[in-house]
Amino acid sequence: MIKIRTHSEVKLLQRAGHIVALCHNLLRNAIQPGVSSLALDKMVEELIRSHEADPVFKGYRGFPNATCISINDGVVHGIPSNRVLQEGDIISIDIGVKYQGYIGDSAWTYPVGNIADEKKFLLIHTEKALWKGLSVIKAGIHLSDISHAIGQYATAHKLSIVKELGGHGVGTRLHEPPEIPNYGKPNQGPIIQAGMILAIEPICNLGHSAIKILEDRWTIVTKDGQPSAHFEHTIAVEEEGYAVLTTLMEKPLP
Repeated sequence: MIKIRTHSEVKLLQRAGHIVALCHNLLRNAIQPGVSSLALDKMVEELIRSHEADPVFKGYRGFPNATCISINDGVVHGIPSNRVLQEGDIISIDIGVKYQGYIGDSAWTYPVGNIADEKKFLLIHTEKALWKGLSVIKAGIHLSDISHAIGQYATAHKLSIVKELGGHGVGTRLHEPPEIPNYGKPNQGPIIQAGMILAIEPICNLGHSAIKILEDRWTIVTKDGQPSAHFEHTIAVEEEGYAVLTTLMEKPLP
């Protein structure tokens, strides 16, 4: 069952999302060659806690850190470490925040200095796949219409889709119904309604779609070693569109 959130709940979800956005805003300036992923993780955790919120990933099923940080061929769930970023890397950072019991969840992939043209292509078009998926959202559409829009765009740009991973509902738990694949036929599945909170997150590879889990039992990488990108926003469905919750608030919801 997909929950419908009240206006007061959406306000709390928006505040959680705002804290996530503050973290990503901090990272845009902090990501550079010579910085370790563990240092970035510590910055994010400090910022989250300074806003009287909690890093929801930390301790989730035993995960050790506040953020999931995946570099180059890392797909998702990378564990921050002392590995130092190099010029030309790409880094995906997934951040989850719990504020007064409600969750914000957003991931973004960033360049480290100057990156190769093929990596630029991957980042540009995976992000555009996110916005294509978001562009169809409004009350009354089928859930699979979002999946179809993302998959159609990614495939048209010759990016492979990681089919084992996708978006999900968000609320008081990090992962709530429904599951939202990044591919599929339109006009299928549940009808979405205003007040539903969804995390939309295309994950695309430059090479093949096949993935594997490393020995740490968390880090997922591409099997062929090609780069991967991950872009995610949490949104609230509205009657005529959607509102991004994981963004900097100009002013709080009334």
